[in-house]
Amino acid sequence: MNTTESIKYGITLLTDNDIYLFKQGTHVRLYDKLGAHMLTIEDKSGVLFAVWAPNARYVSVIGDFNSWDADTHPLRIREDGSGIWEGFIPGLGQNITYKYRVVSRHHNYQADKGDPFAFCWEAPPKTASKVCALDYHWNDNAWMKRRSRDNSLNAPLSIYEMHLGSWRRMQEKADRLPTYRELAEWLPDYISNMAFTHVEFLPITEHPFYGSWGYQTTGYFAPTARYGSPQDFMYLVDCLHQRGVGVILDWVPSHFPDDVHGLRYFDGTHLFEHADPRQGYHPDWHSYIFNYGRHEVRSFLMSSALFWLDKYHVDSLRVDAVASMLYLDYGRQEGEWIPNKHGGNENLDAIGFLRSLNEAVYRDYPDVQTIAEESTAWPAVSRPTYLGGLGFGMKWNMGWMHDTLKYFSREPVFRKHHHDQLTFSLCYAFHENFLLPFSHDEVVHGKGSLIGKMPGDEWQKFANLRVLFGYMYGHPGKKLLFMGCEFAQWREWHHDHSLEWHLLQQAPHRGIHDWLRDLNHFYRSEPALYEQDFESEGFEWVDSHNWEESTLSFVRKAKRNNDIILVVCNFTPVPRINYHVGVPRGGWWCEALNSDAIIYGGSGYGNFGGVEAAPVNLHDRSHSLALNLPPLAVLFFKSEA
Repeated sequence: MNTTESIKYGITLLTDNDIYLFKQGTHVRLYDKLGAHMLTIEDKSGVLFAVWAPNARYVSVIGDFNSWDADTHPLRIREDGSGIWEGFIPGLGQNITYKYRVVSRHHNYQADKGDPFAFCWEAPPKTASKVCALDYHWNDNAWMKRRSRDNSLNAPLSIYEMHLGSWRRMQEKADRLPTYRELAEWLPDYISNMAFTHVEFLPITEHPFYGSWGYQTTGYFAPTARYGSPQDFMYLVDCLHQRGVGVILDWVPSHFPDDVHGLRYFDGTHLFEHADPRQGYHPDWHSYIFNYGRHEVRSFLMSSALFWLDKYHVDSLRVDAVASMLYLDYGRQEGEWIPNKHGGNENLDAIGFLRSLNEAVYRDYPDVQTIAEESTAWPAVSRPTYLGGLGFGMKWNMGWMHDTLKYFSREPVFRKHHHDQLTFSLCYAFHENFLLPFSHDEVVHGKGSLIGKMPGDEWQKFANLRVLFGYMYGHPGKKLLFMGCEFAQWREWHHDHSLEWHLLQQAPHRGIHDWLRDLNHFYRSEPALYEQDFESEGFEWVDSHNWEESTLSFVRKAKRNNDIILVVCNFTPVPRINYHVGVPRGGWWCEALNSDAIIYGGSGYGNFGGVEAAPVNLHDRSHSLALNLPPLAVLFFKSEA
């Protein structure tokens, strides 16, 4: 095939404005311009390729269609200084596999690179990109019209976090991975029946190493081909939306792997990453850090974020490892990092990028949320950028998770000496819009399962887990629970193994499962438990000082003054008979939920459906309840006044 006949130049999707925005770092729709796009030009169908490689002296498209010959289909660099190479190849179409042969102007470097903007890749361990259209007919109009309500900060948010490949392996078919479409048959029903509001997927962006769980991404615009095609993933999202379930994606702009076909050293220079390893290499994860000060890299990352909201109808992005982005010395010893221009350890470029990212997301998709996985005390993470914040909608409360699990891992007899590990979280609970996570990070790498962290004999372990979940749902903040925890899986999670679904045949595990289901239903039905999660007016201690008996009691309030839920927790195996708790009004207080109920595997100890408030002043309140507190249990009371 003659080269001049096989490729056409001068055909482009890029306008002068596109180039301007790209260079300014504010282009958020690059996926419509760069990458591989099927077009028809002069009655000839083909593919237009465009790739950013400013330090290359030669770029060509290689693939099965030209026997991977780097001389057959060279691209031409634009003359506007953008560093973008382009060319239209007639006769190519859907599912063509390809890479870019990039020959650098520096050090005779050359490599075969995947397309940074590819919509689809070969299934690993293969590493080529694929030409792919994103045509799909969506059937989620009802969800999209109401998601501003269901995604709002004063709505209930109960998230089921999961890893797609290990949720339910196909054991009857040689333990193979499930497909997106198989998951679409099972997952929407399960999530809906369990009354979770949202599902959060560990990163589904294409990644070469399965053991990274997706957190080391090579394909920032492609769902992993391990489970099917882009349209298959769209179908999964569509089915979830049709059942009223929102979809959150983990998204990783913090680092990328060192695979040769990926972004590292893309054009023979440190194009996407910093050149200095003190800024560009992540010592903990052996990966590379994006250069957030480079405008074109900012456009690349912001385009990736908005791509999933645009093309896949995703409802929220959970941004991973934000702390590693904010601090120049993250994971580094003295002398291993470079201070900013003011001499501090703050990554000013990353801060600017995150603010620009959140501004772009909320400008173009005001009915979605961004959620920061940020583990430090960095201020105003979930506050607007115009007030000096980073602009996220919510932030994971890692401190709450750490303190709570540390408290619950102790034998109950010692808990009274660590009472502040539960009460301290309310000292800062309203400084951010917090999400309370029991995430995948807590059930891997030797940490054991959630049920395994609980002390005592088997009955006490399950009772502790029930009260842990009840306390979580009573505490201000949105909720997140990793898969398998909802039925007390004994085994630590591993990405190569299916969840232990057979445990649901055993009564204690089924009890935990039913308790979570009923907690979710109750939580979603009671505005007092979610409407003012981020406002101090929504929470009030009744008694936080009874460390001797290891009990807590507090009130959650909706915006309507008469809508009140009382939560009472007993963190010891000792029943408390005739235990008095002050309440703000008289009348009947219905015992709406009791984690010690027999149906959940408890002892059946409780208050026979409710208690009448007596006009006896206690805890600075006009009335009080005389309760029977079950062992290792949480009670929810609803005032019927």
